[in-house]
Amino acid sequence: MSTETRDWRRSRRAFLRVAVGAGAGAILAACGQAAPAAPTAPAATTAPAAEATAPAQLPAPPAPGPLTAMDAGGMEKLIELARAEGNLSTIALPNDWANYGEMKQKFLEKHPFIKHEDLNPDASSAQEIEAIKANAGSKGPQAPDVIDVGFTWGDIAKKDGLLQPYKVEKWDEIPATLKDPEGFWYADYYGVMAFEVNTQVVKNIPQDWSDLLKPEYKGQIALAGDPTGSGQAINAVWAAALGNGGSLDNPMPGLEFFKQLNEAGNLLPVVAKPATIAKGETPIALRWDYNALANRDQNAGNIDIAVVVPKSGSLAGVYVQAISAYAPRPHAARLWMEFLYSDEGQLIWLKGYATPARFEAMRKAGIIPQDLLDKLPKTDAPVSFPTGNQINAAFDMIKSNWPVVVGATVQ
Repeated sequence: MSTETRDWRRSRRAFLRVAVGAGAGAILAACGQAAPAAPTAPAATTAPAAEATAPAQLPAPPAPGPLTAMDAGGMEKLIELARAEGNLSTIALPNDWANYGEMKQKFLEKHPFIKHEDLNPDASSAQEIEAIKANAGSKGPQAPDVIDVGFTWGDIAKKDGLLQPYKVEKWDEIPATLKDPEGFWYADYYGVMAFEVNTQVVKNIPQDWSDLLKPEYKGQIALAGDPTGSGQAINAVWAAALGNGGSLDNPMPGLEFFKQLNEAGNLLPVVAKPATIAKGETPIALRWDYNALANRDQNAGNIDIAVVVPKSGSLAGVYVQAISAYAPRPHAARLWMEFLYSDEGQLIWLKGYATPARFEAMRKAGIIPQDLLDKLPKTDAPVSFPTGNQINAAFDMIKSNWPVVVGATVQ
């Protein structure tokens, strides 16, 4: 059985983190307490239907820069080059997503000569790619230097000639299945699709997908984006398929499930955000567990938020980092990548409940503090790990069929 067709279904404790102490806190109501085992990474293979080429209307990108910090002359030289650029434009990095607020703060404290442009924090993966295209050749701050996109978008952007390669100092500690071998993209963190529930509005906390169809949840359920472009929303639809007779190779039951939610009036056609969840405007949201848990912590003592991994199963999702082929500040972009994949950067993501790409190597080296390990969630709910081929196929199916099968415009 090849890695392309292998079903990476694992229990949540097999997916999450190794050697988490038995005293670690649970995420939610009705979760198991057994210690998790080693995480198994999804395969990074893809099989595009046709050879992709860079869009004809885009200018030719500049020649790629140094592949490593050593190629740039060493870390001190890289810092010097980034200092000369003086700026960095990121995109789609909300402060409350995977602890990016602290990530940006610590990076700028470490490199205070960088002026940071925080472009469109709520952009989807598709919008990030479009931002590269729309600003190709521009040297202004509106042109993103780096992107953080859903797993499948890394390969798409590479084939479209929108990325340039770079291998961080800790490259060898990123699992081979979580990175492009040439360095065009590399996984940063991953999590699991969950229900985020404002319990001050919702008294009976749903525990599984079937619960969401109950009449008591009318007008209460929302996605975290538009399923025709948002990776988080698309993965929520796919996760629903796993709990409704579908599979990694058959996401259609997820679309049928959301059709039922929409027809019942339970689905709200608005994008769920931390503020709308806390206000009770979208009291049940489908979001990555790390975002939901961070929002729970942020609202502690004010709003009681429960985070539930549906007991019949859910989906793991990987995001990837990449540098734009047209980055006006390519050395600052490389410096940003070095920080993200340093011990400090990886622990910042982990503090935000997002499992970083170097987690296993850092755990084996004893780098992760025990108190941080003890905070991490555990559950016995089964979690599926899709391959690159499955991601491409499922994303295409969900994006194209959502308007036809479900018919709801989420905005």
